[in-house]
Amino acid sequence: MTTLRTPGPTIGVVGGGQLGRMLAEAAAPLGVEVVVLDPTPDCPAALVARDQIVAEFDDEAGIRELAARADVLTFEIELADQDVMERVSEDTGTPVHPKPSTLETIHDKLVQKRTLEDAGVPVPPFRAVDDADDVRAAIDDYGAPVMLKARTGGYDGRGNVPVESKSEAEDALEAVAGPAMVESFVDFEREVSVIAVEGDDEVATFPIGENVHEAEILRETIVPARSSEAVTERAHAVARDVLEVMDGRGVYGIELFETTDGEILLNEIAPRPHNSGHWTIEGAASSQFEQHVRAVLGWPLAATDLRSPTVTTNLLGDVDDERPARLTDLDEILETPRAALHWYGKRQARPLRKMGHVTLSADESASDTSVGELLERARALEDAVTFRP
Repeated sequence: MTTLRTPGPTIGVVGGGQLGRMLAEAAAPLGVEVVVLDPTPDCPAALVARDQIVAEFDDEAGIRELAARADVLTFEIELADQDVMERVSEDTGTPVHPKPSTLETIHDKLVQKRTLEDAGVPVPPFRAVDDADDVRAAIDDYGAPVMLKARTGGYDGRGNVPVESKSEAEDALEAVAGPAMVESFVDFEREVSVIAVEGDDEVATFPIGENVHEAEILRETIVPARSSEAVTERAHAVARDVLEVMDGRGVYGIELFETTDGEILLNEIAPRPHNSGHWTIEGAASSQFEQHVRAVLGWPLAATDLRSPTVTTNLLGDVDDERPARLTDLDEILETPRAALHWYGKRQARPLRKMGHVTLSADESASDTSVGELLERARALEDAVTFRP
């Protein structure tokens, strides 16, 4: 093994949103510096990263500059261009993790599903669609509703449109506005996710989380998920199978359906730290962000044990239009033991935009605290804060 040292290397991150911000926060105690590339001046990560290069995610000159200043490149947003990153890596010798080939697989959801299905990973029935007749044929075969998904460009629920009846097919395709696919609607007991880590010669998984979505946006994550031991084991097994398909080191957010029959089906994969893993900062022995830093550098991974039951609630822009972001009425969060506020530093609030999150962990000595009780307390903390113009 290469001798590790600190102060250590520099990681170049394509993307400077909240994930880049939390990556930089996790890297600093390890003596690792972070430089981010993002088109928004003074992006959320800029406050805590070593520096920011202001450039678009596919700007080859900008990514070359980033590579020149880094020992390894990674990304915190799927809008990173895999072809540009591949060329830059080949020309400069700066490695990229996860590898651009993984981004290529992930970018097209149809390719992603076909690749995983071919590898034996359980997925819902799906097919490509070219027009409204194809959507209606899918409803004939799968039953209504079906989920229409943009094959490219969608993430964090964007680009997903439920189609309740054949009469909605044209409008749904217009909303997706591009190449699309259809999935059968899964009759699920709950949505869960596993944050999995591919290291240099080791793999780690965090305890599974239970996710609550509304309007295709993640609202809450509950850990541990209220699933049986058998379902939990199956979820971890599927997550490890997914890692076998992906190429390159790093954290992968693996979203799954737990069906009413107790089966596990893959929903989607994010080849980066994921919103459903934010609970790990306070709730686990290490955070997903520290693990990503360690993994992309080829360093040993840390422990992933659960410290105590933990709930994360997202703070979304509860505004009708775009306005300067200002969060008030924080007293209750700040006064609550084992509650943690994470503000992302975004300058503008927009409807349903993720502006921050609140994590609430149970007292480690209070073994009788249920995750249901913890969830209700976390929701009360979220309800107490407000956005002001």
